[in-house]
Amino acid sequence: MQKEFLFAGFGGQGVMFAGQILAYAAMDAGLEVTWIPSYGPEMRGGTAHCFVVISDKPIGSPITRHPQVAVAFNLPSYTRYEPVVAPGGLLAVNASLVTHTSTRTDITILDVPVTQIADEVGDLRLANVVMLGAVLTAYPALPLDAVKRALDNHLPEHRRKLLDLNYLALEKGAEFARRVVQSA
Repeated sequence: MQKEFLFAGFGGQGVMFAGQILAYAAMDAGLEVTWIPSYGPEMRGGTAHCFVVISDKPIGSPITRHPQVAVAFNLPSYTRYEPVVAPGGLLAVNASLVTHTSTRTDITILDVPVTQIADEVGDLRLANVVMLGAVLTAYPALPLDAVKRALDNHLPEHRRKLLDLNYLALEKGAEFARRVVQSA
Protein backbone atom coordinates (compact mmCIF):
# COMPACT_ATOMS: atom_id res chain seq x y z
CA MET A 1 0.00 0.00 0.00
CA GLN A 2 1.51 3.30 -1.10
CA LYS A 3 -0.50 6.54 -1.00
CA GLU A 4 0.84 9.71 -2.60
CA PHE A 5 -0.44 13.19 -1.76
CA LEU A 6 0.33 16.66 -3.07
CA PHE A 7 -0.79 19.76 -1.14
CA ALA A 8 -0.46 23.08 -2.99
CA GLY A 9 -1.44 26.70 -2.47
CA PHE A 10 -0.19 30.12 -1.43
CA GLY A 11 2.20 30.45 1.49
CA GLY A 12 0.17 31.23 4.59
CA GLN A 13 -2.72 28.89 3.71
CA GLY A 14 -1.35 26.11 5.89
CA VAL A 15 -0.37 23.88 2.98
CA MET A 16 2.80 22.66 4.69
CA PHE A 17 1.07 22.12 8.01
CA ALA A 18 -1.66 19.98 6.41
CA GLY A 19 0.98 17.78 4.78
CA GLN A 20 3.09 17.67 7.90
CA ILE A 21 0.20 16.60 10.14
CA LEU A 22 -0.70 13.86 7.65
CA ALA A 23 2.93 12.71 7.67
CA TYR A 24 3.07 12.73 11.48
CA ALA A 25 -0.19 10.77 11.67
CA ALA A 26 1.18 8.10 9.35
CA MET A 27 4.54 8.00 11.12
CA ASP A 28 2.86 7.68 14.52
CA ALA A 29 0.80 4.81 13.06
CA GLY A 30 4.05 2.96 12.26
CA LEU A 31 4.04 3.56 8.50
CA GLU A 32 6.89 4.65 6.26
CA VAL A 33 6.59 8.35 5.43
CA THR A 34 8.21 11.10 3.42
CA TRP A 35 7.29 14.79 3.56
CA ILE A 36 9.00 17.05 1.04
CA PRO A 37 8.19 20.78 1.18
CA SER A 38 8.83 23.27 -1.60
CA TYR A 39 8.48 27.02 -1.13
CA GLY A 40 8.20 29.75 -3.73
CA PRO A 41 10.19 32.99 -3.57
CA GLU A 42 8.19 34.29 -0.62
CA MET A 43 6.93 32.20 2.23
CA ARG A 44 3.67 34.07 2.89
CA GLY A 45 1.83 34.83 -0.33
CA GLY A 46 4.24 32.95 -2.62
CA THR A 47 3.53 29.50 -3.98
CA ALA A 48 4.09 26.49 -1.77
CA HIS A 49 3.55 22.78 -2.12
CA CYS A 50 4.55 19.57 -0.43
CA PHE A 51 4.51 15.89 -1.24
CA VAL A 52 3.55 13.29 1.34
CA VAL A 53 4.07 9.62 0.57
CA ILE A 54 2.76 6.99 2.97
CA SER A 55 3.56 3.31 2.65
CA ASP A 56 3.76 0.06 4.56
CA LYS A 57 7.04 -0.66 2.72
CA PRO A 58 10.19 1.43 2.17
CA ILE A 59 9.50 4.38 -0.13
CA GLY A 60 11.48 4.49 -3.36
CA SER A 61 10.94 8.17 -4.15
CA PRO A 62 9.58 10.99 -2.00
CA ILE A 63 8.21 12.82 -5.06
CA THR A 64 5.66 11.58 -7.55
CA ARG A 65 4.79 12.87 -11.00
CA HIS A 66 1.19 11.66 -10.75
CA PRO A 67 -0.07 11.75 -7.16
CA GLN A 68 -3.15 9.79 -6.25
CA VAL A 69 -4.41 12.81 -4.30
CA ALA A 70 -3.83 16.47 -5.10
CA VAL A 71 -5.14 19.26 -2.90
CA ALA A 72 -5.41 22.67 -4.54
CA PHE A 73 -5.94 25.57 -2.14
CA ASN A 74 -5.85 28.24 -4.87
CA LEU A 75 -6.36 28.71 -8.61
CA PRO A 76 -2.68 28.60 -9.66
CA SER A 77 -2.31 25.26 -7.85
CA TYR A 78 -5.50 23.93 -9.43
CA THR A 79 -4.32 24.97 -12.89
CA ARG A 80 -0.90 23.41 -12.41
CA TYR A 81 -1.82 20.13 -10.72
CA GLU A 82 -5.28 19.17 -12.02
CA PRO A 83 -3.75 17.58 -15.16
CA VAL A 84 -1.26 15.42 -13.24
CA VAL A 85 -3.56 13.63 -10.77
CA ALA A 86 -3.32 9.89 -11.41
CA PRO A 87 -6.34 8.35 -13.15
CA GLY A 88 -8.71 7.08 -10.47
CA GLY A 89 -7.30 9.66 -8.06
CA LEU A 90 -8.81 12.52 -6.09
CA LEU A 91 -8.52 16.25 -6.71
CA ALA A 92 -9.65 18.20 -3.64
CA VAL A 93 -10.29 21.86 -4.40
CA ASN A 94 -10.78 24.87 -2.14
CA ALA A 95 -14.14 25.86 -3.63
CA SER A 96 -14.01 29.09 -1.62
CA LEU A 97 -11.26 30.34 -3.96
CA VAL A 98 -11.41 28.14 -7.07
CA THR A 99 -14.51 28.23 -9.24
CA HIS A 100 -13.15 26.37 -12.28
CA THR A 101 -14.64 23.01 -13.15
CA SER A 102 -12.49 20.12 -14.30
CA THR A 103 -13.36 18.34 -17.52
CA ARG A 104 -11.56 15.18 -16.44
CA THR A 105 -13.82 12.18 -16.06
CA ASP A 106 -11.13 9.78 -14.82
CA ILE A 107 -10.70 11.36 -11.36
CA THR A 108 -12.93 12.30 -8.47
CA ILE A 109 -13.31 16.01 -7.82
CA LEU A 110 -14.07 17.11 -4.27
CA ASP A 111 -15.00 20.80 -4.11
CA VAL A 112 -14.84 21.87 -0.46
CA PRO A 113 -15.73 25.42 0.68
CA VAL A 114 -12.95 25.28 3.27
CA THR A 115 -12.83 29.01 3.99
CA GLN A 116 -16.56 29.10 4.68
CA ILE A 117 -16.42 26.00 6.89
CA ALA A 118 -13.37 27.31 8.79
CA ASP A 119 -15.22 30.59 9.37
CA GLU A 120 -18.16 28.63 10.79
CA VAL A 121 -15.73 26.75 13.05
CA GLY A 122 -14.46 30.08 14.30
CA ASP A 123 -10.98 30.52 12.79
CA LEU A 124 -10.11 31.01 9.13
CA ARG A 125 -6.62 29.64 9.77
CA LEU A 126 -8.17 26.18 10.14
CA ALA A 127 -9.16 25.89 6.47
CA ASN A 128 -6.23 23.51 5.97
CA VAL A 129 -7.47 21.16 8.69
CA VAL A 130 -11.01 21.31 7.29
CA MET A 131 -9.55 20.22 3.96
CA LEU A 132 -7.53 17.42 5.56
CA GLY A 133 -10.69 16.04 7.21
CA ALA A 134 -12.55 16.15 3.89
CA VAL A 135 -9.69 14.54 1.96
CA LEU A 136 -9.20 11.67 4.41
CA THR A 137 -12.94 10.99 4.36
CA ALA A 138 -13.11 10.90 0.57
CA TYR A 139 -9.80 9.01 0.32
CA PRO A 140 -9.39 7.12 3.62
CA ALA A 141 -5.63 6.56 3.69
CA LEU A 142 -5.65 7.01 7.49
CA PRO A 143 -8.41 7.22 10.08
CA LEU A 144 -9.27 10.68 11.43
CA ASP A 145 -8.35 9.48 14.92
CA ALA A 146 -4.74 9.12 13.75
CA VAL A 147 -4.79 12.76 12.63
CA LYS A 148 -6.30 13.82 15.96
CA ARG A 149 -3.51 12.00 17.79
CA ALA A 150 -0.94 13.67 15.53
CA LEU A 151 -2.44 17.08 16.27
CA ASP A 152 -2.29 16.34 19.99
CA ASN A 153 1.28 15.04 19.80
CA HIS A 154 2.77 17.54 17.35
CA LEU A 155 0.84 20.80 17.49
CA PRO A 156 3.36 23.50 18.45
CA GLU A 157 3.09 24.81 21.99
CA HIS A 158 2.06 28.28 20.86
CA ARG A 159 -0.93 26.75 19.00
CA ARG A 160 -2.09 24.36 21.75
CA LYS A 161 -5.01 26.61 22.63
CA LEU A 162 -6.41 25.81 19.15
CA LEU A 163 -6.34 22.03 19.63
CA ASP A 164 -10.09 21.64 20.20
CA LEU A 165 -10.86 23.92 17.25
CA ASN A 166 -8.51 21.80 15.10
CA TYR A 167 -10.47 18.71 16.11
CA LEU A 168 -13.74 20.47 15.24
CA ALA A 169 -12.35 21.66 11.88
CA LEU A 170 -11.24 18.12 11.04
CA GLU A 171 -14.71 16.76 11.86
CA LYS A 172 -16.51 19.50 9.92
CA GLY A 173 -14.41 18.74 6.84
CA ALA A 174 -15.19 15.06 7.24
CA GLU A 175 -18.92 15.77 7.65
CA PHE A 176 -18.92 17.82 4.47
CA ALA A 177 -17.16 15.08 2.50
CA ARG A 178 -19.53 12.41 3.84
CA ARG A 179 -22.53 14.42 2.60
CA VAL A 180 -20.97 14.94 -0.83
CA VAL A 181 -19.87 11.32 -1.21
CA GLN A 182 -23.29 9.99 -0.14
CA SER A 183 -25.15 12.23 -2.57
CA ALA A 184 -22.89 11.30 -5.52
